Amino acid sequence: MEPFKQKITAGIITASDKGYQGQREDVSGILVSEILKKHDFEVLDYKLLPDDKSMLSNALIAMCKKGIDLIITTGGTGFSPRDITPEATLCVIERNAPGIAEAMRYNSLKITPRAMLSRGVAGIRDKTLIVNLPGSPKAVKENLEYIITNLGHGIEILKGTAFDCAAPSK
Repeated sequence: MEPFKQKITAGIITASDKGYQGQREDVSGILVSEILKKHDFEVLDYKLLPDDKSMLSNALIAMCKKGIDLIITTGGTGFSPRDITPEATLCVIERNAPGIAEAMRYNSLKITPRAMLSRGVAGIRDKTLIVNLPGSPKAVKENLEYIITNLGHGIEILKGTAFDCAAPSK
């Protein structure tokens, strides 16, 4: 992976009722942080919230206002009635980035047919990229490691620090 032209900042939001209530450790959020740091992202913010659309949307907006480049959410992307992270994200983004979620599902379908049940989305608000990951640590690792090498380039384009989109990826 080529080094970033400048530091890329990140925020993490975990959506988990049980985690928020202190009944479950946020293993997925910790794993997101470890993967981001391993790839030279600077993690500036972290929130553990319940599956509450308003709270999630407000936290996303607050991180965007701080100028964070990338927000990774984990949890709340399934079929449970409380799983509303994609809806909270769709309320916040200004432009959809469907290729990211499609790539994650494509890769995950090679591992399990249940990947078709993930409803995660990705999109842009101002100069922040927001990506929804599933809640399980296994799915977090598989999905984030699959997309992470290209996220940096996309963010640099979004920030105006990279311009050569036609160059082949490595």
